[in-house]
Amino acid sequence: MRFRHGEAGEGATPADPDARSRATAAAALTASTGAVTDSDGTDLLREILAVAPVGVALLDDRLRWQYLNPAFTTVTGLRRADLLGGSVDGTAFAGAADTLRRVLADGRAREQATGGPDGAGAPVPSGLRVRYRPLERAGRITGVVVVVLDDPDPERELRRELGQARARLALLDAAADRIGSTLDVDTTCAELAAFAVPRLAELATVDVLPPEATARTGGTPGTRLHRAAVDCVAGLREAVAELPRPGESVRHRDGSAAARALAGGVAVLVDRLPTDETAGETADGTAGERADDTAGTAPDPATAAAYRAAGVRSLLVVPLTARGHLVGLLTLARTAASPGFTPDEAVLIGDLAGRAAADIDNARRYTRSQGIALELQRALLSEPGSPHQNLELASRYLPSGTSSVVGGDWYETVRLPFGRTLLVMGDVMGHGVEAAVDMSTYRSTLRDVAGMDLPPHRILRQLDTVIAANESARPATCLLALADPGRGRWTLSSAGHLPPALIAPDRPNELLRIPTGPPLGTGLGGYEQATRELLPGQTLLLYTDGLVERRGEDIDVSLDRLAGLRLPAAGELDDLIDAVLHALGPSTAGPAEDDIAVLAARPRARP
Repeated sequence: MRFRHGEAGEGATPADPDARSRATAAAALTASTGAVTDSDGTDLLREILAVAPVGVALLDDRLRWQYLNPAFTTVTGLRRADLLGGSVDGTAFAGAADTLRRVLADGRAREQATGGPDGAGAPVPSGLRVRYRPLERAGRITGVVVVVLDDPDPERELRRELGQARARLALLDAAADRIGSTLDVDTTCAELAAFAVPRLAELATVDVLPPEATARTGGTPGTRLHRAAVDCVAGLREAVAELPRPGESVRHRDGSAAARALAGGVAVLVDRLPTDETAGETADGTAGERADDTAGTAPDPATAAAYRAAGVRSLLVVPLTARGHLVGLLTLARTAASPGFTPDEAVLIGDLAGRAAADIDNARRYTRSQGIALELQRALLSEPGSPHQNLELASRYLPSGTSSVVGGDWYETVRLPFGRTLLVMGDVMGHGVEAAVDMSTYRSTLRDVAGMDLPPHRILRQLDTVIAANESARPATCLLALADPGRGRWTLSSAGHLPPALIAPDRPNELLRIPTGPPLGTGLGGYEQATRELLPGQTLLLYTDGLVERRGEDIDVSLDRLAGLRLPAAGELDDLIDAVLHALGPSTAGPAEDDIAVLAARPRARP
């Protein structure tokens, strides 16, 4: 993963340790003795020492501490105030006193490495070594330069790298379990922010690009994003209360860390941001200007104020990239209470962001696919054929809740000669755009076959033959009900569909027993039909399984629930459907697990 540093004080480390020791020793000597006070070279060396990643200290010929740079106190854990002017005796370096005296005596440099035969007196963490180098001035040894260096141990480095790899895999495995549990974009973003806090940062925000603004990595998709998630530790909630909240738009102004990450497609790391108390300070604690301040790094003044109030000192902005396209940004912030982000952490967080971006992109694609399927399904169901005037109809379609996907539920009415109307209720197996497209194929094929004026069971036989010839088509259940008010008769045939309900005033609801054949598209055939008297005032209710089925419940129990309903059989058909959905629909059983389609038909009384 590539990333950019926003830190003004980064610099290169000299490759030659001996040359580094000589340079730092000279700088330390002039800084401690004041022999040269107006030299530009001395000022330059002092500045280099202040930001150098190598620990450097100076002892005089009596082994008293004369100088320590910030890196030395950091790596040793010693306090400057406890050392300056004092002797090595009584400090962590007391065990190295004999070695230091030999350096003063013979002028030969020496080293001590932790874990080695000569490492007993090296008061530094494992994996480091200490070099003691004599400081000569005017032909005599005037002190010792103490330099803390990396210890080149291949086995130790291998163990360290293996440990980091195991930690990386453990983190990514944990992320896989907690991020992307749903196919909802905002939920996925909230899971990403919750996973990052406090594990990786004290404040996390996730912003996503609008679908129409998504651009390829390296492009400039624009700076207006949708704030999808915010999370922080409890102690920062009041300080960051003014940050844009989920659901609001965020505009990242030009030059901000987020804008640079979007434009370049790489992570941007900004370290040691100034707070209200430290504004204008540099890395060594002295006054000075910084290349990246909070106002310039934050996307807007309100966010900059929130960062200062929260004490944010380190910021990492990582692009969320999936399949070569930017989908958003992950912004992590740490306060002065935590160490700043390191390049290794930036790489690890980049891997995490890549996986999360794939989950977000999957959720976005799913949402888009569902939208297409839902629009297609509604378009196909919005204009059923017109029945004859002797039959009253009402229909309803409800898509599934967010936990499921759009299905292939459909219904149709076909007007036939001699005052007859064919009612159709079907359910294509499967979900999504493919099911909706197959539903359209079934609907158009049925219209063609019904135009042959065949009885219902032969219509199903023809449909089964045509659909079975298409290897890509999905099977579907189907129920046909031919209304013939002139003869006072219903003729019904089923291809694996649930039985219709006959609803009449002052009578229990009746589930009609119909011979049931295999679903359409199997090529097995074997469909039969049954007839039932069609009486004025009776309503035939056709429906899909989403109305009655419940997870973990036997279908007979579900059908008995429908049969036991008390419904307004004599009122408007829309009121009847409302009553059915109120009793069995999502309002009583939680979000619908499947689509629901309902079609009600009632013969009109003759004038």
